[in-house]
Amino acid sequence: MLHIKDKAPNFTLPSTSGKTFTLYKDMLLKPCILYFYPKDFTPVCTEQACGFRDTFDLLRELDVQVIGISRDDIETHMRFREEFKLPFELLSDADGTVGKSYDLVPKDMPFFTRRTTYLLDKHHAIAGAYENLFSTGLNLKEIVSKLKH
Repeated sequence: MLHIKDKAPNFTLPSTSGKTFTLYKDMLLKPCILYFYPKDFTPVCTEQACGFRDTFDLLRELDVQVIGISRDDIETHMRFREEFKLPFELLSDADGTVGKSYDLVPKDMPFFTRRTTYLLDKHHAIAGAYENLFSTGLNLKEIVSKLKH
């Protein structure tokens, strides 16, 4: 994993918005949550996505964007987003390049991306890094409030 205060690597990926998403351009001076997950429609990944969905109003109040990233293609992401009414964009990292740049692809499992959530401040510095955020009992509001100070 990357460390607190590291600059998040920039990237450009296709999005469920129908456009490409470039971190440094689309999140210019905006804090955000990048959450990496292994696969759409699997039980834990669905629970994680729904956790962000269920706290989305709080995140919107704090003006923090949520972006989900996995290796699934855009068509699969669109079905996943629609079925679970996800109010945020999903990005397709089909070849795992972005996951590798965030140090989330184990050398012994090159087709897997570790479930990790990064909180980025408005300057793209890492303000928090969490594995399995929703199973840790951490309070998302307290975590995200770090970005506002």
